[in-house]
Amino acid sequence: MIRRFADLIDAFRPAPGPPPRTLSAFFRWALEGSWFWLAIAAAISALAGVAEVATALLLGAVVDSVAGIAPGDYFDANLPMLLGIAAFFLIVRPILFGSSAAANSLVVGPNVNPLVLSRLHRWTLGQSVTFFDDDFAGRIAQKQMQVSRAITDVASETINVGFFALASLVGSAVFLATIDVWMALGLAIWLGGYLGLIRWFMPRIRARSMARASARAMVSGQVVDTITNIKTVKLFAHAEFEDAAALGSIARFRDRVIDFGLVSTSFRFALMTLAGILPVLLIGGTLWLWSRGGASAGDIAAAGAISLRIAQMTGWVSFTLMSIYASVGEVEDGMNTLTPPHALTDAPGARDLAGAGPVAFDHVSFAYGRRIGGISDIDLTIAEGEKLGIVGASGAGKSTLVALLLRLYDPERGRITIAGQDIADVTQESLRRHIGMVTQETAMFNRSARDNILYGRPDATEDQVIAAAKKAEAHDFIQELEDFKGRKGYDAHLGERGVKLSGGQRQRIALARAILKDAPVLVLDEATSALDSEVEASIQSALDRVMEGKTVLAIAHRLSTIARMDRIVVMEDGRIVEQGTHDDLLAADGVYARYWHRQSGGFLDYREAAE
Repeated sequence: MIRRFADLIDAFRPAPGPPPRTLSAFFRWALEGSWFWLAIAAAISALAGVAEVATALLLGAVVDSVAGIAPGDYFDANLPMLLGIAAFFLIVRPILFGSSAAANSLVVGPNVNPLVLSRLHRWTLGQSVTFFDDDFAGRIAQKQMQVSRAITDVASETINVGFFALASLVGSAVFLATIDVWMALGLAIWLGGYLGLIRWFMPRIRARSMARASARAMVSGQVVDTITNIKTVKLFAHAEFEDAAALGSIARFRDRVIDFGLVSTSFRFALMTLAGILPVLLIGGTLWLWSRGGASAGDIAAAGAISLRIAQMTGWVSFTLMSIYASVGEVEDGMNTLTPPHALTDAPGARDLAGAGPVAFDHVSFAYGRRIGGISDIDLTIAEGEKLGIVGASGAGKSTLVALLLRLYDPERGRITIAGQDIADVTQESLRRHIGMVTQETAMFNRSARDNILYGRPDATEDQVIAAAKKAEAHDFIQELEDFKGRKGYDAHLGERGVKLSGGQRQRIALARAILKDAPVLVLDEATSALDSEVEASIQSALDRVMEGKTVLAIAHRLSTIARMDRIVVMEDGRIVEQGTHDDLLAADGVYARYWHRQSGGFLDYREAAE
C-alpha cells in the first residue's frame, strides 16, 4: 500500500517539447508533470514547521500552568491539557513529520531524478553526430547525471527545508506578536539582516559552484577518453602523457573546489555570528517585558525555545541554501551543454519511409560548411537491387556520400531520394531502419553477444538470432565465448567496444546484426579492410548472403572485394570521375585501372594513388 505513493509521479513522462535555455524555464520544463505532488509535499513540510513552533508554545503553556498551584493538585487541574499535549507529541507530530519524510523519500526523491534524467537523455539522443564529435562522451554523460541530481536536490531541499523553515519563521513571528509587537519587529529586523547576508553570498556560491561543476566534468571527460582509448595509450607508451593531462584537469578542479571552499567558509562564519544575536535579542527582550509585567514565565520559556531553535535552524537552513545554490550553479552549467537545439530535425509532418526502390543522389553537394572538401554535384542513381561499389583514395568523398544517405548531415545543395521520396521529408528513424550498415570499425556494446545481434531487430526470436549468426558464420565461435563472470555462449558479454573479440569475429557479429535487420538497402563501408585476406575470404560467403536481394553500396580500398559488383563508381576530390563494371573500367585504362594495377596484395597504394 505504502509503495503506491512512489507511483504518484510518472517518472518517465515525456518532456513537453524541447528544453528552454533560460534557468527558470528549464526548471519548469524539467519538473513538468510533478508540480502538483511537489506542492503537496511542500504543504506537508510547512505543517511540520508549524508543529515545531507549536512545540515551543506547549512548553510555555506547561510552564505557565505550574504557577500558583499546589503540586498535589496539579494533575487534577491540568489533566485535559496534559493529555492533549501528549496526543500532540505521540500522534500529531509523528504523523506530520512521518508524512513529510514519506513525501520526500517516496514521492520526490525516487521520481524527480529519473524524470529529469530520462528527458535529458532523450533530448541528447536526438542530437546530430556533430554534437557528439565536438565533445567528450564522458563529459556529456556526466552533465546528464549532474543536472538530474542537482534538480532533484533543489526540489527536495526546497521542500524539506525551505517550506519547513518559512512556516516556522511565520509561526514564530505570530507568536511573538501576541507577546509584544516589538518582539515580532525585532525578529523581522534580524530576518532582514539574515536575508541580506544570503543575497550577497548566494550568487557568489552559485557562480563558483558552476565553475566547480564544469571542472569536474572535464576531469570525467579526460579520464573516460583515456580509458576508452587505453590500448592506443599503451601501444604508443603514452601513460605519462595521459597522466599529465589528467593531473592538469584534476589540478584545475582542485583550484575550483578551493575557490568554492573559501566563499562557503566566509558565509558560514558570518552566518553563525548573526545567528548568535537572535537568542540575545529575543530572550533578553522577553525578560525585560517580564520585569515590567508584560510577559509571563511561560512566554520567557517559549521565546527562549523559539530563539534557540531558529538560531540552530539558521545554520541548517544556510547550509541547505548553500547546497541549493550550488546545485543551481551545476544545473546552469549542465544546461549550457545539453540544451542546444537539434541541428537535424524531422520536417513538420514527416512521414515514415514507405517501400523499397532506387536510391538517387540528385546533384548533391556538401562540404561540412567549408569552401572545399566533401562532395560536389553528385548525380547518381542506384537501381533497386543493384550492387554498387564505390572506390577512391582517402578524402575522395566516399564516406560523406554514405553519411548523407543516412542523413547524418543534410546536403548543402541537391537532394537524395529513396523510391522517389526525399529523405529530408521522412522521419530519420524510418530512414535508418530502411538501411543496414557494416563498417570498418564495428560498433559493439559491452553487452551479451545475443544483445549485440538483436540490435538489428530487438523483437527477433532466439531462433532468428541463431539463424542470422549461422549465416554470418558466427555461431560456432559464439558458442565458445566465456566472459569474466562465467557467462557463456550467446550470454557472454563482449567487453567495451567488443575488445574481447578479434577483428574477424566482430565483423561476423556485425554481419549477423545486418542479416537480422534485413533492411532493403545495405551499406558496406570498408567492411573487410581491417581483416587479413584469409579472414576476408572466409567471410566472403557470409557477405554474399547479406547482400542477397538488397540494394548495396560498398565502399572499399581493397578492390578485390568489389570487383564482382554490378557497377563501380570511382571518386576523386568529391566528384564521380568514372563508373562502369570492373571489366569496363579496366578496359578504359583510367583512374580505376591505375588503382587496380598498383595494388599490392589486394590493397590500394595510397601514396601512388594520390599522385
